[in-house]
Amino acid sequence: MKEIKEKSDVDKLVTLFYETALVDPMLAPFFKGMDFEAHKPRMIHFWSFVLIDEPGYKTNVTEKHMHMPLKSEHFDRWIFLFKETVDEHFEGEIAERAKHRAELVGWTILSKLEKYGPEA
Repeated sequence: MKEIKEKSDVDKLVTLFYETALVDPMLAPFFKGMDFEAHKPRMIHFWSFVLIDEPGYKTNVTEKHMHMPLKSEHFDRWIFLFKETVDEHFEGEIAERAKHRAELVGWTILSKLEKYGPEA
């Protein structure tokens, strides 16, 4: 297994993760109608910013999810699949950071959705 060191590694992580998430019965409905290939570069840029300190990412991730009826079980599933993808394909310090950061991202978005989201 390989460490996450460069943008091509982040690309692989994002690609492998979303291959699973896009067909997952619990998560797939949130991607319905989305052109994921068009969205994928933004996801790679986000995770490159988060994991390997690539500069320039400015989008508010939480704001992009505020219109979605996401619940804690959706975030639990997202985090589980993300961590599973990391564990199956990567190892090392940045791989561990990826799993921890995914938990933080999920928790942050969920907490703001619960406070300010569509059903708040």
